[in-house]
Amino acid sequence: MKKPSITAILLGLIPFTAVCFTVSLWDRIEPMVLGLPFNMFWLTLWILITPLFMWGAYHAEVSKQASGEEKGR
Repeated sequence: MKKPSITAILLGLIPFTAVCFTVSLWDRIEPMVLGLPFNMFWLTLWILITPLFMWGAYHAEVSKQASGEEKGR
């Protein structure tokens, strides 16, 4: 099993940090966004965009493996 690249790790940590550690910064009801309290909107937004970050991490790993295979030839 190969170690993940720093890019993949950072792309995975961004949504994790946004969901787990910033909630106390945005813990308020006002303003309402799309009919949701801001905190719920914030968490929902990050849940919806997390797959984009995971796709980026996957893409970084695939390109790392592809370049590693070409160097080995």
